[in-house]
Amino acid sequence: MSQERPDEEKPETCDVRVQDRIQGAATPVQSPTRLGPTRFSEIAGEKLRDTGSDFIGSIWSWINGDPNRNLKNPVKRGKRKRIRTAKTAVGVIALVGFFIFVNWFMLSQLHEGRAWLRRGFSKNRNPKPNPKPNPDLSPSTKRVSVKVSASVQHVAKKKMGKPKKQYNGTYGRLLAFAAHALAEGQNKIEPKELWREPKDQALAWKPCADQRSWKPNDGKNGYIMVTANGGINQQRVAVCNIVVLARLLNATLVVPKFMFSDVWTDSSQFEDIYQVEHFIKYLSPDIRIVKNLPKELQSLDLEAIGSLVTDIDIMKEAKPGFYMKHILPLLLKNRVVHFFGFGNRLAFDPIPFQLQRLRCRCNFHALNFVPKIQETGAILVRRLRDSGSHLAPVDPYLVGPKYASFILDKKAGPLHKASKYLAVHLRFEIDMVAHSLCYFGGGDAEKTELSAYREKHFPTLANLTKTKKMPSPEDLRTEGLCPLSPEEAVLMLAGLGFNRKTRVFVAGANIYGGAKRLAALTSLYPNLVTKENVLSETELEPFKNHSSQLAVLDFIACAASDAFAMTDSGSQLSSLVSGYRIYYGAGKMPTIRPNKRRFSDILLKNNTIEWKVFEQRVRKNVRQTKHVLVRPTGRSVYRYPRCKECMCNED
Repeated sequence: MSQERPDEEKPETCDVRVQDRIQGAATPVQSPTRLGPTRFSEIAGEKLRDTGSDFIGSIWSWINGDPNRNLKNPVKRGKRKRIRTAKTAVGVIALVGFFIFVNWFMLSQLHEGRAWLRRGFSKNRNPKPNPKPNPDLSPSTKRVSVKVSASVQHVAKKKMGKPKKQYNGTYGRLLAFAAHALAEGQNKIEPKELWREPKDQALAWKPCADQRSWKPNDGKNGYIMVTANGGINQQRVAVCNIVVLARLLNATLVVPKFMFSDVWTDSSQFEDIYQVEHFIKYLSPDIRIVKNLPKELQSLDLEAIGSLVTDIDIMKEAKPGFYMKHILPLLLKNRVVHFFGFGNRLAFDPIPFQLQRLRCRCNFHALNFVPKIQETGAILVRRLRDSGSHLAPVDPYLVGPKYASFILDKKAGPLHKASKYLAVHLRFEIDMVAHSLCYFGGGDAEKTELSAYREKHFPTLANLTKTKKMPSPEDLRTEGLCPLSPEEAVLMLAGLGFNRKTRVFVAGANIYGGAKRLAALTSLYPNLVTKENVLSETELEPFKNHSSQLAVLDFIACAASDAFAMTDSGSQLSSLVSGYRIYYGAGKMPTIRPNKRRFSDILLKNNTIEWKVFEQRVRKNVRQTKHVLVRPTGRSVYRYPRCKECMCNED
């Protein structure tokens, strides 16, 4: 099972209100969602006044003056009484004039509306009947006429509230077209943009998060601990966020711990995945890191003294000011604070420049995988490339210089050309499928199974589906909030023009529906492989029952691929892989990011759309997402590292 929580990254194109409602219920049991005021909440009253009340109130105040003033002098009191009487008369006249003006304005508008209606009716009093079809028209002209008429009728019916098209989970017609197109085009040259970044501007961005311009913190304010929840990719984000928080609060960081979850069922800890010594040493110019709490603090009951802070206590993407106001006093008082969960609990903006750079430095430089993972990852990449005589720009950073050289085939001559491979992260495990609230064509059996899964693993979401009106599966699909199924993913690849002979690496395991659901992919792309196909049982044995470590192998294979295709923009693994390829890819490692809302609109026409039109629309969809953009405000630096804090633009 791929190891990110299904509620992490917001899709680029979605209804935010819909997404937030679902995300708010996605937190596992160990890290419940904040459902109301917390111990750090502040209650502040707000004055709610409308414009009309303000206008009348201001006039009344002007007439009566300040009721709290002290009028001891009777002469002044009489004078003020006469002034108030005059003001009253003026105020009444003003109010009457105001209401007369409002009435006149409304009546004039009504009169214009009636006149417009009369003109409209007079022009259309005797509408002409629809002309009969002209038998002399050519067939092509007739088809155009029918299409225009149908489009007009479609818009009219949509405005009248016609129900949206129902998705039944099958694409038999389009899959048949795709199979025919791939069979005919086996020897066709693939579009060049599939295997390269289309924009020269990408070459101008270079990594520079390793640059520092501050002195180390002494960590004297106390100790910070974190037990990060979720899968390996969400835990990676939590680690980098806690590093930034330690610097912000001038605290000493204890080496992070990972929470065991019954969703991911992996007991792996930080030291099982990342090199602890490198982590401590590399970040030593930034923060102080220790492996354990001092003995005098180990016996403290952190929950009893209020030093255990869960995700209930902290809003998502809390700003630095929140931690300075609420957490720092707690840290100074108790000398230690333990964050339990810490999923997405630090905002991306606004945040000081150097702290944002530290975030990037942690993610792209401080977190090196342990040698066991690096070695197996290098074997996986070498076999996927079918050996070769070159290294990808990311290889030394993914598997280390030692094992990067192992990727090269020493027997291969300079003329030997390595095979290209496409990596696809098919985020279609049962946790994502159940959490999405979407429908994938499995009938009542699917609905029953996913409902039971939600009851067990996402109880808050399950309760919401019973007590609140949730978005329908059709609405979610229309908004692009459903993960792509294997059938939809293969249609996207075929529409983009990937050759039938393309080697496709599929990241993820335990695809919902199993081999039967993958049949569409394997039949159209027979060179499809997974890490379980490429690596032997002996090579996989050290990672058995450690899904987080297996997910790291997927991360390495995806990040090192010649082209990488995302099927769910909300996936944490896809986001981290995409950012890694941008940061270390030297502008030469393309990522395919479909706009799922637009792609959904294309797929809903699966019963009528022609294959050539489908290809054109899919390619346009993906082409429009391949822009070299500076990170938008508020978005993840892990996914969009092209910003002044993480990378330097040499243009």
